[in-house]
Amino acid sequence: MIGTTVVHRRYVPYAHAHYGGNLVDGAYALALFGDAATELCIRTDGDEGLFAGYATVAFHAPVRAGDVVEVTAVLTGRGNRSRTVGFTCHVTCRADPGRGASAASVLDPPLLAVSATGTVVVP
Repeated sequence: MIGTTVVHRRYVPYAHAHYGGNLVDGAYALALFGDAATELCIRTDGDEGLFAGYATVAFHAPVRAGDVVEVTAVLTGRGNRSRTVGFTCHVTCRADPGRGASAASVLDPPLLAVSATGTVVVP
C-alpha cells in the first residue's frame, strides 16, 4: 500500500482566475489535492476517508488560468486509521497568448507549483 499513487490532470478554466495576470488562488491546488486523496483512500481502503489536515504546504510557482495541471498523491505513511499523503501539483501546459489567442505550450520539464503533506483518516 505504501507508494500507491493517484494522478489527476485538469485544465484550469479562465473562470477560476482570481488575481491580476490570470493568477488562480492557492486553494485551487488544495481542492485538487483533496480530490486525489479521496481516490487514493478509495483505492487503498475502500472508503472516501476524511481529510484531517496539512502538515506542510509550499507554493513554489503560480498557477494561471489556461494551465493544465497534474496533481499527484502518494501514500507515504499508514497508521491504524490515519494515512499520510504527499502531494505535488505541476503545471504541464501553459497558455501562451503572445503567440495567439488560443496558443499554448507544453512545459518540459513541468513546473512544480505546489507541494504538501497531509493526513487523511479512514474508518
